[in-house]
Amino acid sequence: MSSPDVVKTVGIVVDESYFLDKELLISELVNFGIDRNAIKTLSFKERVKPKEIVECCHFTRKDISVTGNFEKADVAEFIDTPFDMLISYYDVEKPPLVLATLKSKAKFKVGFSSVDNRLNHFMISSQAEKYTEFISELFKYLKILNKI
Repeated sequence: MSSPDVVKTVGIVVDESYFLDKELLISELVNFGIDRNAIKTLSFKERVKPKEIVECCHFTRKDISVTGNFEKADVAEFIDTPFDMLISYYDVEKPPLVLATLKSKAKFKVGFSSVDNRLNHFMISSQAEKYTEFISELFKYLKILNKI
């Protein structure tokens, strides 16, 4: 019997100043049966260099207002999307990343055990560099929880 909250849409919040293999992470999700078009990413960068071209949906500290709101439309839209699952793909806690996870309207939040355990519904003990290990552990438990 499947759960009414089966994972079909996935949002990923990633610290791009630290983890650069975002596409490999997405490929791993696709290998486990998640539709590529149902995966959206939000990247955090400490700073964007002049003339650096950054793809859609990224933010820096400058994109957060003093009241803690995201001022870029694409970032606000990502935060307001009710994903079936949000993967907080960062293992070092930084306030902008924590804020993005906290404000996300995702139904089920997954992250690393090294980050504040009040942020996520489910935590995996691993490191960001080991994305294949993280995703295989995640899907092992998603099966147990009837979410796939």
